[in-house]
Amino acid sequence: MTDAMRDWNELIGDVVAGNWTDPETGKPAKVPFKTILLAETLDGGAADVAAPLKLGKRLAVVSDSNTLEAMGRRVARELKALGTIDEIVMPGNMECDEPSIALVQEKTRHADAVIAVGSGALSDTCKYATFKDGRPYATFGTAASMNGYAASTASVTLANGYKTSLPAHAPKGIFLDLKVSADAPTWLSAAGLGDCLCRSTAQIDWWASHRLFDTFYSSVPYALQKDDEAPMLKAASGLARHDVAANGYLHRVLTLCGLGVCFTGISHHGSMGEHQVSHWIDMFAGPAHPGTTHGQQVGVASLAIARLQSELLKLDKAPKIKPTHIVEAEFIDRYGREIGSMCYAEAKKKAFDKKGADAFNAKLADLWPQLREELKGFVMDPAEMEKALREAGGPTTATEMNLPRKIWRDAMKYAREVRNRWSFLDLADDAGLLDDFLSRDPQ
Repeated sequence: MTDAMRDWNELIGDVVAGNWTDPETGKPAKVPFKTILLAETLDGGAADVAAPLKLGKRLAVVSDSNTLEAMGRRVARELKALGTIDEIVMPGNMECDEPSIALVQEKTRHADAVIAVGSGALSDTCKYATFKDGRPYATFGTAASMNGYAASTASVTLANGYKTSLPAHAPKGIFLDLKVSADAPTWLSAAGLGDCLCRSTAQIDWWASHRLFDTFYSSVPYALQKDDEAPMLKAASGLARHDVAANGYLHRVLTLCGLGVCFTGISHHGSMGEHQVSHWIDMFAGPAHPGTTHGQQVGVASLAIARLQSELLKLDKAPKIKPTHIVEAEFIDRYGREIGSMCYAEAKKKAFDKKGADAFNAKLADLWPQLREELKGFVMDPAEMEKALREAGGPTTATEMNLPRKIWRDAMKYAREVRNRWSFLDLADDAGLLDDFLSRDPQ
């Protein structure tokens, strides 16, 4: 099928309509969306696609200073056919934090529903604001920059600076204009590709955690994406040329990844060690933060962790860990009392004492040959990942992100402290192998 003839909604439409069978339950899929639509252009069609959602007679269209001209003004104008429109324009550098969420709640308080026109922080802010006050919302995405459009969780920075993933709700409708995404700055699409590259690293972390600790694991999110990853990577160079089809392939993977959360209720299938690195940078880089986006940071972290995982999986004998070095005073010194105590509480849940380390080593040694074989099926060649990201125009190293190497190394070293999600970062650090890897890894 040629790109011009491609049905960008293949499979996605079946999942939303309940015509796709969950391979784990054998039952028809149930997701909370009324519609998800990828179209090569939606120009002139906003009212037609939004009308079936029956969102109410007064709608707040929320864009930001970056997306207003790209799509926000157009959507607001077209939606006037449905009722009264309140146009809200947020700052272009907004974050999804508690003040921004409260501001969106205040500015849209008279509306029956909210229409988000943007991506990333704006989308998550509208998602969580409407979740808090029980109103529906829909999203017109303006960039293929992240996989959160279809996720029922929101990435929120709390008042104390701690960044976390919180349960929220899904939009009633998601509308993705591929031409608008293709016309966006190419670094946004490259960031979206970076966010997708974590599939392999997250799946390796998640499956290993499942096998070693009996934590929950689901294959459904990966079943949704399995046929789309290769076409997306093949088209990666088109992202740097504002190619519509390349953005279509990318949006499909981003959307299907987001849909995975609807089946699991958690984000683990696309958010493990590499996302913890990105969150650590956002939370603790301070003035050294270069202004890079989450997707850009996840892309670089995914490459590094893929190389780390590759090294460990080449070991014939299982790595042998020691009891976790964990001292609350050191956490407080690094992060301050409030966040330090929170991070310590998270890290302590997965820390090993001597008895725990001995038991873990015995289990890992016994399981290692089989586990290595199982994980081989999830691996993506780090060189292939790097080639795709470079062709898309995304950064592939900390240096290319303009992030100081010390900050990068601290992020890789201490990211494990941010969340209670065991990953190969925990394995490498407890085994005394992480520092050596970081001294050699090209950044």
